[in-house]
Amino acid sequence: MSLKETILDELKSAMKNKKADRLQVLRSLKAKILEKEISERKGGESEISDEQVLDVLMKAGKQRKESIDSFEKGGREDLVEKEKSELAIIEEFLPKMMSEDEVRAAVRAQIEEMGASDMSDMGQVMGVMMGKLKGKAEGSTVSRVVKDELS
Repeated sequence: MSLKETILDELKSAMKNKKADRLQVLRSLKAKILEKEISERKGGESEISDEQVLDVLMKAGKQRKESIDSFEKGGREDLVEKEKSELAIIEEFLPKMMSEDEVRAAVRAQIEEMGASDMSDMGQVMGVMMGKLKGKAEGSTVSRVVKDELS
């Protein structure tokens, strides 16, 4: 079963069980996935891959995290809790993220393989690492670890 189908099944389940908050988040995800399909369409119907659905989910999760930061700075705890519960629902469909130690080990191996030695090599290392760790680690974490290892 594809990731999109899983989300649609969960949407149906949320409707049947009358889980309004969950239903709202899943409808939002469905809309974003359909939007992505339409943007990818070339001359007819278009099914997007699980990787593209994963990109949509990661973007939605990142938006929730940014909202949480903003609301915390503004002292809006009610909205922080709402965003956190939405993020938890989105994260159900995302693969488990790597720990910082796992990212550090992967970065060290890549730096060694490339022979990178200083900050001038950061762009090359980041390019390779983001390709390898896409969907497995946040870009900000990878960037911070690469900076630490190269400096």
